[in-house]
Amino acid sequence: MTHRQILLVLVGLMSGMFLSALDQSVVGTAMRTIADDLRGLELQAWVTTAYLITSTVSTPIYGKLGDIFGRRRMFIIAITIFILGSITAGFATSMVELAAYRALQGIGAGGLFALALTILADIVPPRERARYQGLFLAVFGTSSVIGPIIGGGFAGVPEILWIDGWRWIFLMNLPIGLIALFMVFTFLHVPHFAKPSRIDWLGAVTIILGVVPILLVAEQGRQWGWGSALTLGLSAVGILGIAAFIFVENKMKDEALLPLKIFRSSTFTTSTLLGVVVGLGMFGGLISLPLILQIVYGATPTEAGFLMIPMVLGLASASMISGRITSKTGKYKIFMNVGTGLAASSYLYLSTIQATWEIWQVSVGMVLLGLGVGQLLQTLTIASQNSVEAKDIGVATSSSTFFRQMGGTLGVAIFLSILFSGISDKASQIAEGIKRAVSNNPGIIQDPRNEILMGQDLGSIDSMVTTDSSFLEEISPELAFPIKEAFAQSASQVFLVASVVLVAGFALSFFVKELELRTKSGVQEMAEGA
Repeated sequence: MTHRQILLVLVGLMSGMFLSALDQSVVGTAMRTIADDLRGLELQAWVTTAYLITSTVSTPIYGKLGDIFGRRRMFIIAITIFILGSITAGFATSMVELAAYRALQGIGAGGLFALALTILADIVPPRERARYQGLFLAVFGTSSVIGPIIGGGFAGVPEILWIDGWRWIFLMNLPIGLIALFMVFTFLHVPHFAKPSRIDWLGAVTIILGVVPILLVAEQGRQWGWGSALTLGLSAVGILGIAAFIFVENKMKDEALLPLKIFRSSTFTTSTLLGVVVGLGMFGGLISLPLILQIVYGATPTEAGFLMIPMVLGLASASMISGRITSKTGKYKIFMNVGTGLAASSYLYLSTIQATWEIWQVSVGMVLLGLGVGQLLQTLTIASQNSVEAKDIGVATSSSTFFRQMGGTLGVAIFLSILFSGISDKASQIAEGIKRAVSNNPGIIQDPRNEILMGQDLGSIDSMVTTDSSFLEEISPELAFPIKEAFAQSASQVFLVASVVLVAGFALSFFVKELELRTKSGVQEMAEGA
């Protein structure tokens, strides 16, 4: 394919990826408005959890189905399912319905990211692929950050064309999805080399039994209690499910949903393990950044999205520059080393955060993080794809994506627990700080703005912060500062642990065996082997 033809195909692929990444973040800023309108605030977590679970579980399934039936066909099916889920979510009449339709969206989204990267591998040789993957990462990073901005914007408008503003968060996916479908239908025409193969239904069932309980625990465990019977029971089911999945995949051999033979490649195994570690540390630490911007600096969710643009600029520039260098030199391991090193350094720097920091000081850490992540993520994908035979690129890409997602999900759960338990541990410190502020300025008690705080048990103010922190911008700054200081200190602990995890990733990156990048696309290799 010519460069122009590849770019036209990329428009369709990146439109699909844009939808998948956008819908992971767009709902958060609008959730309060949505929950109030649908009268189901207590169910809001399930709207996010449903999407996360189905998108994660379906990712490896799409990888195998793409190998069997063709990536183009499965990508079209994924976009279609996503569009249907978006339309139905846009007209949901209850939170239960919305969660169900978000689950449908997730089933479609699971194929959009991994299949897009696999299709790129089909049409572009590994050495040239890096510069195109830089565009993918730029789109992914941009959509993740503008999601809160778009969500907050639509939620703030009562109606658009006689339809509730928040419903357009989902309905706007229709035109973007149709553009993606048109571009793929029109310009993506690659031969599919398929050999007769059974669908690994038992593998699909066991991976669902193994992964869904673990994701539920990761998302809801903090609320249920990590030692509760429900959490422990689901964890046990998940472990048994994963054990059953490994047993089934070993029996299915080449026809397995996730053929275990791909782990014979040390490059694939170490790069996949590195992806898990990076997902754990990077996404786990990243969850604290928008919270800091909102709680410590008083930004709205929409403003927090704007304030994270420096990170996106770092990510986009690093991914495109490193991609071009890889295309010219054929070297990619160096970007794993430098990427993990920069990401670890950024979190180590952010671990020194104070409530008195200026916003530009936080931005420095975000730029460093973006520069590290931008070099790293695309390199992990290239290493995984280049380490397996062309016929296994689909399952290799979806598997590495899946494991990285699992690492990220577990990281978010673990680091949120560290963050909020840290705030709870500082309840007495917060109370002392507030008492000190009152003793320095007794008249502050009479300020009507502070009634919400004065009527509370000072020992339980930490629970107010973790439930709804909006009161911090309403009370006097002297009373808000001890709370913001405690939150910054808790976030500092999160960043420190994240840096330790990424230092481990930095060390692991040196064990990835760098293979020479192939000069033929996946389709060319399969045509020669047919």
